[in-house]
Amino acid sequence: MEIHLPDMDAQDTVKPIIGIVGGVGSGKSTVADEFSVLGCAVLNADQIGHELLGDEGVRQQLQKRWGNEIIAPDGSVDRRLLGKIVFASETELAALNAILRPLIRSRLVEGIAAAGQDTPAIAIDAAVLFEAGWDELCTTVVFVDVPENIRLERVASSRGWTRDKWRQREKSQNSLDNKRTKCDYIVDNSSDLLCLHKQVRSFFSKIVTDADSSH
Repeated sequence: MEIHLPDMDAQDTVKPIIGIVGGVGSGKSTVADEFSVLGCAVLNADQIGHELLGDEGVRQQLQKRWGNEIIAPDGSVDRRLLGKIVFASETELAALNAILRPLIRSRLVEGIAAAGQDTPAIAIDAAVLFEAGWDELCTTVVFVDVPENIRLERVASSRGWTRDKWRQREKSQNSLDNKRTKCDYIVDNSSDLLCLHKQVRSFFSKIVTDADSSH
């Protein structure tokens, strides 16, 4: 894949930029942590989105769209209530995405540009990488593969989600089969951390080697 980043000098050497996708509860952040251990800069799109909810301009846009009911007593955006509204309607989810996704993309671009010279690569942890078009920022995309039953057990344990809530969130994204076919690497995260570490280290070495040989 070719990468085109705005606001970066032409002479800058583009590092490998690794997108991480997978189903809800697949452990994308765990894979991102493995890249971090290998020295990569990690950008988490969900975290950026949550931070943007604290931006005054964003809060005003959300309040204009959904009213005062989504504003908590302390003046912050009630993420739980907002999520309940948008994930129950494709129209409302599209409205939220129209507000947040361009801003998240800008933050991702800034994070890529800010990566230090000693950083071997940048990893972007983003569940909706393809849906938002952020895969255009990536040189490589990794799919985190985990059976459905294990993913459901994980979100039930870690987030207290019901099967219906988990399916609702998964339904709001592209099909996993579609995502899998678009990815360059597949990592199995259904076993233990040692197995995951070995897989990530193996293809990371190849990604960095290929990037070095192309320059």
